[in-house]
Amino acid sequence: MEWGSESAAVRRHRIRGERRDGPVAAPQPDREAPAPEPSVDACGRNARTRKQSAAGSGGASGAAWTGLSEARAALGLALYLLALRTLVQLSLQQLVLRGASGHHGEFDARQARDYLEHITSIGPRTTGSPENEILTVRYLLEQIKLIEVQSNSLHKISVDIQRPTGSFSIDFLGGFTSYYDNITNIAVKLEPREGAQHAVLANCHFDSVANSPGASDDAVSCSVMLEVLRVLSTSSEALHHAVIFLFNGAEENVLQASHGFITQHPWANLIRAFINLEAAGVGGKELVFQTGPENPWLVQAYVSAAKHPFASVVAQEVFQSGIIPSDTDFRIYRDFGNIPGIDLAFIENGYIYHTKYDTADRILTDSIQRAGDNILAVLKYLATSDMLVSSSKYRHGNMVFFDVLGLFVIAYPSRVGSIINSMVVMAAVLYLGKKLLQPKHKTANYMKDFSCGLGITLISWFTSLVTVLIIAVFISLIGQSLSWYNHFYVSVCLYGTAAAAKIIFIHTLAKRFYYVNASDQYLGELFFDIALFVHCGSLIALTYQGLCSAFISAVWVAFPLLTKLCVDKDFKQHGARGKFIAFYLLGMFIPYLYSLYLIWAVFEMFTPILGRSGSEIPPDVVLASILAGCTMILSSYFINFIYLAKSTKKTMLTLTLICTITFFLVCSGTFFPYSSNPASPKPKRVFLQHVTRTFHDLDGKVVKRDSGIWINGFDYTGMSHITPHIPEINDTVRAHCEENAPLCGFPWYLPVHFLIRKNWYLPASEVSPGEPVHFRLVSKEQTHWDSVKLTFEASGPSHMSFYVRTHKGSTLSQWSLGSGTPVTSKGGDYFVFYSHGLQAPAWQFWIEVQVLEEQPEGIVTVAIAAHYLSGENKRSSQLDALKEKFPDWTFPSAWVCTYSLYVF
Repeated sequence: MEWGSESAAVRRHRIRGERRDGPVAAPQPDREAPAPEPSVDACGRNARTRKQSAAGSGGASGAAWTGLSEARAALGLALYLLALRTLVQLSLQQLVLRGASGHHGEFDARQARDYLEHITSIGPRTTGSPENEILTVRYLLEQIKLIEVQSNSLHKISVDIQRPTGSFSIDFLGGFTSYYDNITNIAVKLEPREGAQHAVLANCHFDSVANSPGASDDAVSCSVMLEVLRVLSTSSEALHHAVIFLFNGAEENVLQASHGFITQHPWANLIRAFINLEAAGVGGKELVFQTGPENPWLVQAYVSAAKHPFASVVAQEVFQSGIIPSDTDFRIYRDFGNIPGIDLAFIENGYIYHTKYDTADRILTDSIQRAGDNILAVLKYLATSDMLVSSSKYRHGNMVFFDVLGLFVIAYPSRVGSIINSMVVMAAVLYLGKKLLQPKHKTANYMKDFSCGLGITLISWFTSLVTVLIIAVFISLIGQSLSWYNHFYVSVCLYGTAAAAKIIFIHTLAKRFYYVNASDQYLGELFFDIALFVHCGSLIALTYQGLCSAFISAVWVAFPLLTKLCVDKDFKQHGARGKFIAFYLLGMFIPYLYSLYLIWAVFEMFTPILGRSGSEIPPDVVLASILAGCTMILSSYFINFIYLAKSTKKTMLTLTLICTITFFLVCSGTFFPYSSNPASPKPKRVFLQHVTRTFHDLDGKVVKRDSGIWINGFDYTGMSHITPHIPEINDTVRAHCEENAPLCGFPWYLPVHFLIRKNWYLPASEVSPGEPVHFRLVSKEQTHWDSVKLTFEASGPSHMSFYVRTHKGSTLSQWSLGSGTPVTSKGGDYFVFYSHGLQAPAWQFWIEVQVLEEQPEGIVTVAIAAHYLSGENKRSSQLDALKEKFPDWTFPSAWVCTYSLYVF
C-alpha cells in the first residue's frame, strides 16, 4: 500500500497512538503513554496515526498481517461475478426440467403449438376486422366444440358468445374515456355436472395490434388456455368449482372486452378469483408481476401449485408505480369487478413485442410447456380449493413473494415481513451500537472516521451518478442516443465502468489523503460498518413506506452481518488472506446472486421499453441512472477490497480506459442502435398515417384542408437515422401544432401526445376511404341550468378517436360517456377512444357544456379521427411507396386515417 509522507512527531508516536483492535505492542501495566496534542484535518479527524505494527495487529503475538494485493482482489472479484452471472444465466435459460410430456392428464405443448400456429396464420387480428371477428372466432369455437366432444362425463361445458356495448374512463396514459360497441367475447364455463356456485376465471385475448401477428401477445396464451381446457375437461378428477375461460377479442383497444365481460356477463357474479395471461415480450419465462389486491391466499396458491415458479413482488411494485407505460386486464377485474387475481406475462425479448416479428416460430416449445404446466396446476388448485368459496374472508394485507432462481418461491405476509425487517434492523443496531458504547477515548476517532467515511461514500455515489448523467446527456445531444440498444454490453462498458471508476477514484483519494496512516484492517472494518449502516437506513425507509420490496434491503443487511460475525476473528488474526476472501465472498453469495437475478429482470424489461418510450424521455439518461444505481449497490460491500488492496490505480485506470474507448466509439457512430438481423431483430418503430385533415369554422365552412403522411418515431432518435435513407423526411417537414385545435390538430390513436412531440408531416394527396366517416350534430339544446347540451352522431370504421376542447368561459360539465363525469387527458383536452365489432349501429352521444361567458368564437371545439386499420381501406399507393423506402431495421406500421374539426 502506498502511504503519504509522515511527520517526525507522528512517526515518534505512531506506536503509542490509540489502538482499536488490540493492546499496544508493549503495554504499560498502570498507565498509558502520553501522546502529543493531535492536529485536526478538514473533516475533524485526528491526524494521529492508527497504523499498527505487524506484531500488534490483534490476535497472537507475531501473527503476520497479510495484505490483499490488487491483482488478487481484481481476479477474485472478476471470477466471483462471472460465477454469479453464469448461475443466473443457467437459471434463466432452463425453462422446464423436462420436455413436453404428452401423457394423458398432462399439458401437451405440441397441441398448444398447433393452436398457436393456426391462430397466427390468420394474420393481424384488429378488433372489428373479419380476421378477428369471424375467422379467429370461428376457429376457437371449432376447437372448443372438439374439446367438448372429448370431455369426461364428470364435467359440463357451456359456451357463450357475448357482444357487449359499454363505456368507462381510465387514468392510463394520462387519462381518457373508452367506448365500445358490439365487440366479441367467447366465454367457456367448465363445471361439475351438477353445477357450481363459485368460479375462477382464466383470461386471454385473441385480438392483436395492427400489422402484427400477435403470437406472444396474446395468441400463445389463448393456445395455452385451449389446451388447459382440454386437459381439465378430459380429467377423471372432479372439480369443486367452475373454471371460466374467457377468450376476449378487444384487449388491445385498451382493455374494452374484459370490461364488457366483468360488468355485463351473468357469469361474472360467480367469479371469486382470476388468472390473467399477458405478454410484454416474446416467449421465455412468464413472470407473476401482479397479485391481489390484499389476498395473500392467492400467492400461496401459486406457491403451492406452480411447477416452474417465476414471481417477484418487486416487479409488482415497479409496475403499479406507473413508470412502465403499459396496463393489462388485471386492472379491469380489480377496479370494476373487485376481484383478486394473478397477472402473468412473458417478458423475454421485448424488442419485437407488437411488431411483425412477433411470430409463432420465435416462441420455444419449452416456454409454452412451462406456462401450460403452471396455469393448469394453479387453476386445478383453485378449482378444488375451499378458500375460493369465501375468498373475501382471506383479504388481509399484502404479501412478500419472490422466487429463488426459478426453483421455488418464498412468500410471507407483509406484516411478517415488517417483523423480520425490524429484527434485522435491531441486530444491525446492536452490532454498530456495541462499538459506540465503548469508552469515549476508544470511540472518538471511530465516530469521526465513520462520519467522514459515510460522507465519502455518499459523495462517491453522487459524483458517479453526476458523471454518468453528464456522459448520457452529451451522448443524447450529439445524436448518438440508444447506441447500446442493439449491443447492451456497450451501456455497461460506457456507464457501468464510468460509475465504478468514479467510486474507486473518490475512495482512492480518501485513502491517499485522509486515511493516510490508518491500517488496512481498520479501514476494511470501518467501511463494512458504513455499508451496513447505509443498507440498514434503506431497510428502515422502505419498511416505513410499507413497500414489500424492503426484503431486498433486509437481505443486504442480514447476510453480510452474519458473514462479518463469522469471519471477524480470522480477519483480525490473519488479515485478508485467501481463507478470509473465500468465506467473505461465500457469505455475500446470496445477496449478490439475488441482486444480479433481479438486475437481469430489470434490464430485460426496461431496455426494450426505452426503445419505444417516445421522444421526450432521454433513454440514455434513464439507463445511465439505473446502471449507476446498480453499481452503487453491488459495490457497497466491495469497497472493503479497495482499502485492503495494495493499490487501486490499475483497476481504476483499466475501467477508465474501457469507458473512454467506448465513449469515443459511441461518439463516432460505431455502434448502430437497431438490428436488421431476421434471426434477432431489434427494429426501430415508426408509425405512418396517411391523413386528410378538414377544419371547419363556427358557420360550418371549410377554412383549411390538407393531406399528408403523418410520421411518428417512437424513440428518442426521431427520424435522424431514417433521413439518410429517405431524404424527404427531414426538419423541413416537421409537424407544427395547431394551437386552437385539440391535441394539436393531429389524429392521435391514443393520447400519447405528451410522450411524442417530434412529428413529421410529409405532403401527400388526399385519401378517400371506402367507408367514410359521417359525423353530424343531431341537436343543440339550452338547458334550464344555463348549459348547452350537444348531441352528436358518428359512424365510420371500427376505430375512431373523438377530441374535445372547451373555449374560454366554458367548461365541460357532463356527458353520456363513462361514468358521466368528463375526464381530461394530459394537456387539458378530452380524449375518447371508440371501437366497434361487426355490424355496429351509429354511435350517438352527448356532451353538456356549462357556459359562463359567451364568446364570439363559440363554446367548444370538437374533432373526430377515423383510423382504418384493416382491409383495403388501410392502404394507399403513396403510403405503400413510402413504406417500401424504409430500411430493413425498421418496423413501419402504416394505415390511413381522416381528421375533421368543428366549432360550436
